[in-house]
Amino acid sequence: MIFWRKKKNAPEQERDERDDEILHPNGEPEMEPPVEYESEIDTDTKHELEETEAEIIDHLDDEPVPEHSQVDDVIEDEELSDHSNEGGWFSRLTEGLSKSTNKITQGITDLITKRKLDQDTLDELEDVLIMADLGPATAAKVVADFSEGRFGKDLEEDEIKQALAQSMAKILEPVAAPMLTDKPEGGGPFTILVCGVNGVGKTTTIGKIAHNLTLSEKKKVMIAAGDTFRAAAIEQLDIWAGRTQSKLIKKEIGADAASVAYEAYEQAEAEGADVLMIDTAGRLQNKKNLMEELQKIVRVLKKKDEALPHAVLLVLDATTGQNAFSQVEAFKEMVNVSGLIVTKLDGSAKGGVLVGLADQFGLPVHAIGVGEGASDMQAFDAHHYARSLMGLEG
Repeated sequence: MIFWRKKKNAPEQERDERDDEILHPNGEPEMEPPVEYESEIDTDTKHELEETEAEIIDHLDDEPVPEHSQVDDVIEDEELSDHSNEGGWFSRLTEGLSKSTNKITQGITDLITKRKLDQDTLDELEDVLIMADLGPATAAKVVADFSEGRFGKDLEEDEIKQALAQSMAKILEPVAAPMLTDKPEGGGPFTILVCGVNGVGKTTTIGKIAHNLTLSEKKKVMIAAGDTFRAAAIEQLDIWAGRTQSKLIKKEIGADAASVAYEAYEQAEAEGADVLMIDTAGRLQNKKNLMEELQKIVRVLKKKDEALPHAVLLVLDATTGQNAFSQVEAFKEMVNVSGLIVTKLDGSAKGGVLVGLADQFGLPVHAIGVGEGASDMQAFDAHHYARSLMGLEG
């Protein structure tokens, strides 16, 4: 006799059997245990998966740049800078003189174009040049030279600009002179005293000159921090000295500026420096006690050598306009200024004043600056300056 036992949970067992048939149909081969093996990848595929460092850098949007020292940065800036007239120095100068250029060229357009050159027109042109900071005497001189042989004629705008540029260049050419820093025959460094009112850029100018002397002319330069009133001035000189591999001579804040200059000369002489540049505190030309302190520096230097200082540079801010005339007069009387450097020809400049200064004082203009960079100060070129002032191409 056979007894049938009822399955427990029959529906659940039947469901499991159906699922098993779906997952493992009849005839399906048994699964083999996993076997570890080394995959074989062809060379091209492996190269795609393992790029070199150079190839990874090529694919980056921003390439990593190696660190440079300050000296490396200055040298690279000089090497990469564009000293040509195409998009370089001349373009920056033209842009820097744009304020004065606009005054003059707009005045020419409004007053003269397609009109005969009569006395009324010349008088109005003279007013335009005065407004562009040439000064009354220089404006009259330029107009007189410009009108010679042209009175009563019809002139086009470009012809007028060309002629005015030539007249201004005649005034500027005699003062365009490079600064020579050859060591004197008696030995010792060529010594330069740098002066000017507050904020004209004396310290930066010293740095730029040092840049040119050390990196371009390969001269040994020492700098004396004679502005002992401002810690910031000494710190700024320290940075420039490091950039240009020059030696800085400094004392504590409030030290006597004349003693700094004297000791700096002694040290520069002992160490065989080619050039010594002495910074001085900014001082207003109408402050008698400050100006007399500048004279004291000169007197103390002359105790070492009557020929000292060999050059006295007055730094002028081109944005000051007619005030530059009183600055030149005051400093020239006090310390016998030997040359000018004009800074901040950066778009807000009153560039016409340089023509007036050249006409009135005849002092050499050694260099002009259009920016803060080491290569933004260049030797003064009368022809380029006059043409830039008139908005003409080089």
